[in-house]
Amino acid sequence: MTRLGHDRYCDEIALQVEQLRAVVTSGADLSATVPTCPDWTLEQLVLHMGGALRWVGTLVRTRAQENIPDEQVPRGDGPEKTGDAAELDAWLAEAGELVVGALREAGPDTGVWSWAGDPTAGFWARRMAHEITVHRADAMPATGLAYEVAPDIAADAIDEWLGIVQLAQRADPRWAAKELRGSGRSIHLHATDGAPGSNAEWLIELGEDGVLWRRGHEKATVALRGPLTSVLLAFYRRLPLDSPELEVLGERELLEFWLERASFG
Repeated sequence: MTRLGHDRYCDEIALQVEQLRAVVTSGADLSATVPTCPDWTLEQLVLHMGGALRWVGTLVRTRAQENIPDEQVPRGDGPEKTGDAAELDAWLAEAGELVVGALREAGPDTGVWSWAGDPTAGFWARRMAHEITVHRADAMPATGLAYEVAPDIAADAIDEWLGIVQLAQRADPRWAAKELRGSGRSIHLHATDGAPGSNAEWLIELGEDGVLWRRGHEKATVALRGPLTSVLLAFYRRLPLDSPELEVLGERELLEFWLERASFG
């Protein structure tokens, strides 16, 4: 599946950082537990995301050919006081500037270590765009603000997630994704609000040798239907299947089986 352009991913990271900063400065309780990541407070979620941006920025800026341990990543002047929204906002803004600047300067084809089979800066631009898009969804319940995602980003995030599941099946048989197999079973994702010709539909087949997928409208064992953003969030386990904007047709158990096993932290 064709990816979006490198600049598109960089633009989206910058936008998502801006929108996550709006969460930090919204007056939300930074000590509140994040419902979809219950081990974290809102502040810890933002610190995690900012740390990830700084880590990737360091990988790309140094053209790293092996992983850089977390303790070796420059953290900048992090927030000195727990719950200080202004300091957290400034620190996150700096993290965004660092990673976007490094990615733009490198371009998509520059060699950089990655945990996937694509050791390029382009991989990291795509990964960080979707990482922060989903984590911003985690942060939104604390604010009451509306959550929106551009359709091209939402659809590409689903594409990328399916690719990660395939990678997990090949790379490490200990992961639960190894169980996503079985002749004749399939899942259809159908975005009901897509513009004509947008092709925001997916057919996922659980073959004996692993997961296969393609874009398109096809019959399946189970179908998940709803607005594209809702389908994205449900597929990332950020939105319950019983949400009123979603519809599950067919063998719901198969979709639940998938969601339980296509999870990597």
